[in-house]
Amino acid sequence: MHVKDLMTKHVETTTPTALAAVAWEVMQSRRIHHLVVMRNGEACGVVSSRDLGGRSGATLRQDATVEKLMSPMAITVSSKATVREAANLMRGRGIGCLPVVDGDRVVGILTTSDLLEFIGRGKGMHETREHAGVPRRGARGTVRSVR
Repeated sequence: MHVKDLMTKHVETTTPTALAAVAWEVMQSRRIHHLVVMRNGEACGVVSSRDLGGRSGATLRQDATVEKLMSPMAITVSSKATVREAANLMRGRGIGCLPVVDGDRVVGILTTSDLLEFIGRGKGMHETREHAGVPRRGARGTVRSVR
């Protein structure tokens, strides 16, 4: 499976000069955790709800711009990359999303939530626990099949 099959195609963006408090409000109203930061039509960073201090970060956001708090663009992924390649890019780096870039154009975003949803649905898994010889125990210690 490829990144293009999992990514969110509609990417919410902001600018480096936007107020951090406004970026926070956008995230809250749209129930998202990341905005791609665009400068002159090109991605230059990502700002996350964590970067903005989370729910208790009002003081941090006060009078701050997105540029002051964002993570500069360092890691992106192609829509043609495999999901495994994308997961390996994210793993161990403490990042929650990868802007998906083809050429110099942002075409989507892949988040850890997208990956967890993918794993939770069981798509792409080579074997279930039962097929691996590991039974799943029910609430009363009975073995039940999970499909």
